[in-house]
Amino acid sequence: MNIFKKTLPRRTLLRGLGASLALPLLDSMVPALSSASAQTAQPAKRLGVVYVPNGMAMKSWTPATEGTNFEITRILRPMAAYQDRMLVLSGLNGASSNAGVHASASTRFLTGTIPARTESDLQAAVSIDQLVARQLGNQTQLGSLELALDQSDVFGSCDIGFSCQYTSTISWRDANTPLPMETNPRAVFERLFGDTGTTDPAVRLQRIRKDRSLLDAVTDRVAELNKKVGSSDRAKLDQYLDAVRDVERRIQLAEAQSHRELPEVDQPAGIPRTYEEHAKLMFDMQVLAYQTDLTRVITFMMGRELSGRTYAEIGVPDSHHPTSHHRDDPALYEKVTKINEFHTSLFAYYLNKLDDTPDGNGSLLDNMLMLYGAGMSDSNRHANTGLPLVLLGGGSGSVKGGRHLRYSKGTPISNLHLTMLDKMGLPLDKIGNSTNALNLLSDV
Repeated sequence: MNIFKKTLPRRTLLRGLGASLALPLLDSMVPALSSASAQTAQPAKRLGVVYVPNGMAMKSWTPATEGTNFEITRILRPMAAYQDRMLVLSGLNGASSNAGVHASASTRFLTGTIPARTESDLQAAVSIDQLVARQLGNQTQLGSLELALDQSDVFGSCDIGFSCQYTSTISWRDANTPLPMETNPRAVFERLFGDTGTTDPAVRLQRIRKDRSLLDAVTDRVAELNKKVGSSDRAKLDQYLDAVRDVERRIQLAEAQSHRELPEVDQPAGIPRTYEEHAKLMFDMQVLAYQTDLTRVITFMMGRELSGRTYAEIGVPDSHHPTSHHRDDPALYEKVTKINEFHTSLFAYYLNKLDDTPDGNGSLLDNMLMLYGAGMSDSNRHANTGLPLVLLGGGSGSVKGGRHLRYSKGTPISNLHLTMLDKMGLPLDKIGNSTNALNLLSDV
């Protein structure tokens, strides 16, 4: 039997948006019945989290009706094209706190716990993104990416008695280790593709081979030292070698993936001038990271808690955090709503990019679980109840969208965490202050 399949050159270019992009691996570039063709039917699971600070204008966020065919509210309207893949979740509560309300908001969003009141010996809990990264990280060069748009303050706008690190991250490697969020697109590019300044495969392969030769030299040197040192030093060297082996594993992955076509883009110069440009560039970096399978777990803060950023470009020159204490004043509430709506419009740009990027038999959006929301609801009251949350994406066929679901009073957000972990192939009995997994497990 003869099977014919028209193929495209692997170096096919798309031109537009001021750049020339090499297409990633497409079905049309794969000969019929090849092994790569078979692999397209098995897309990878991916997790994305996008966090917005200082609560939400809840009257403009929460749909009035439940179930299917819910109305799209003003803040959700920019994402209306994805209503059929959207789960709006109402009634979920964050762990309550009597102090450090902003530190608690960002910390509990993915950990389900509130932070200890301290400025030095930090304490919270491992976040769900890092649990997933442990599960999926051995299949990619980077276990996870942690990104943000606001610089981390070391002092100043932080809850009294609480370290500023609490309000500047949502990702925790373990109970005592908050992960820093990278804000510079140039640094993100270097982490993804090295310091070569380009994604050109020949340049990257040359750098990988250089890393390999350096690593071989280090390993040989450690082997020599092991013959000359005592048992305690050998234990330290063994620990060091574990780290070296992890680097070696990542280099082996890089070598194995060096044939993969990457979109050809140049390294960004740094942080763009406007918030919108910065956000879109960081979203573009995230799409690149998923598309090239360099990581499958990304968390992104569109602003840090207590952020005082102004948004003159949308007619809100007022500082975000003070404005969020709107006192139910109609003029201030309108400004908060505008800020929230601006954030979802930028998030919709990201959704469009993900949905336009082929992955397996669908798109990146079809094959990922994406959580968008905030760690407090009504910002004027620092409310920890009824958090604004929306789950998007198809979850590789495991999530059924198009609904607004409302949960009973007192249901903790940690129940959602359990559900998300289950969808990512990591079932647990308990996390944070969870009581049980949401009915979402059977409903979706």
